[in-house]
Amino acid sequence: MFDGFTDERVDVGEVELRVRHAGQGPPVLLIHGHPRTGSTWHRVAPRLVDCGFTVVCPDLRGYGRSGKAKILPDHSQQSKRAVAGDLVRLMDVLGHPTFAAVGHDRGCYVALRLALDHPDVASRLVVLDGVPISEALARCDARFAHDWYHWFFFAQPDKPERAIAVDPDAWYGSKAQPQSMGAENYEEFREAIHNPATVRAMLEDYRAGLGVDREHEEADRRAGRTVRCPTLFLWSTRDDMEDLYGDPLAVWRPWADDLRGRPIESGHHVAEENPDDLTAALHGFLA
Repeated sequence: MFDGFTDERVDVGEVELRVRHAGQGPPVLLIHGHPRTGSTWHRVAPRLVDCGFTVVCPDLRGYGRSGKAKILPDHSQQSKRAVAGDLVRLMDVLGHPTFAAVGHDRGCYVALRLALDHPDVASRLVVLDGVPISEALARCDARFAHDWYHWFFFAQPDKPERAIAVDPDAWYGSKAQPQSMGAENYEEFREAIHNPATVRAMLEDYRAGLGVDREHEEADRRAGRTVRCPTLFLWSTRDDMEDLYGDPLAVWRPWADDLRGRPIESGHHVAEENPDDLTAALHGFLA
């Protein structure tokens, strides 16, 4: 994976981030989701480098081999605001004061927060397979509670850690296979889910989501803050965005001044399942 990429740890203040980066040209930050690491982009990142971009793939704080912050009572150490701040500092250290941000799954919440909190830094925003946390919760019904029960289970104290620790492969592995993920990406994923500190930090992501992250988004809406940079939303055809929200673009329109989007043929993990079409969509938008 990541032939020709630099693989290093960068101190961003509160934590150190593991990051892989390469390329020459406009900088693009790729932000992974749960329970993946930066290696989920291993089929997309080299293609974007070949397209002429500088590509940066970190493990988010708490995830993978990146540092774990001290847990706070309100879980704000894993808030999307804190994580986005890490990434702005990381990109500045790497020499990229402005850049495009691409976020998938939980990473799309980080990318959104980055664009809202740092409008002079984010040149373009791409969000994949997610709507803002506050929008999802405002629309929560019996179907969402059934299909996305883990949002609420992960937010409970202690019990999720204990349940996952019994058999991490059984908990996380039903849709994670080496043949679809790639052997090295799969092994990195397994290393992460077998690390109790990483599992706890990933759960803290969800605990922050139902609390401080939702509050931050609701404050944005009250203040009329929107994403100022051009924004692209892509959703996977074999995911449940349309089942849950009808036209998911309609959910995003109040959040972005310049929004476009479309579905893309894939299951949920589009960077692993359809890297060619995803790369083409990113190239077309970011170029």
